[in-house]
Amino acid sequence: MGLYQRYLLPALINSAMKAPPMKRIRSELVPQARGRVLEVGIGSGLNLPFYAPGIAITGLDPNTELQVYARETAARARMTVDFIARSGEDIPADDNTFDTVVITWTLCSIPMPEKALAEMHRVLKPAGKLIFAEHGLAPEPQVSRWQHRINPLWKAIGGGCHLNRKMDTLIKGAGFDFDRLVEGYVEGPKFAAYMYRGIARPS
Repeated sequence: MGLYQRYLLPALINSAMKAPPMKRIRSELVPQARGRVLEVGIGSGLNLPFYAPGIAITGLDPNTELQVYARETAARARMTVDFIARSGEDIPADDNTFDTVVITWTLCSIPMPEKALAEMHRVLKPAGKLIFAEHGLAPEPQVSRWQHRINPLWKAIGGGCHLNRKMDTLIKGAGFDFDRLVEGYVEGPKFAAYMYRGIARPS
């Protein structure tokens, strides 16, 4: 792992994910988590301040450099978080373990998102819920064309982040039905600002 990926990229990701539109979305969605929670792609822990008191959280992320930020946030908030250095394609938990799975700007960078979503479906209780916020493929042809063009370079400099994944199709295809799905642009360059967010449940 080079110096860029080990030191500079985690700091850039942590800074970018603090943007006001992301913070607003976190504040709307994360407090709806209940029971035993799995956060896939906990990253630098920016969701942690928005969880309700007393929530039991397992935080999964392969990026141990980003987890340094998350551990500091959890310590300051006196939260107990079980951190696991693992990618979402291989969740170390039994079937039907969690009441809530949370993913925020995570599916874009998981190498095999279909496999990761299948794992989330597996570990989620039948009455549980998937809380999600993701950026992805825009419906406007002129924007999506640019997303496809830029994607190879973006993926190389952005830690594997993809601009052009159609998140609603991925989630639906993994066996989830939407309780709520909101799509649209937030502030920022349109090629990276089309958001899918809401709540889904196992079909």
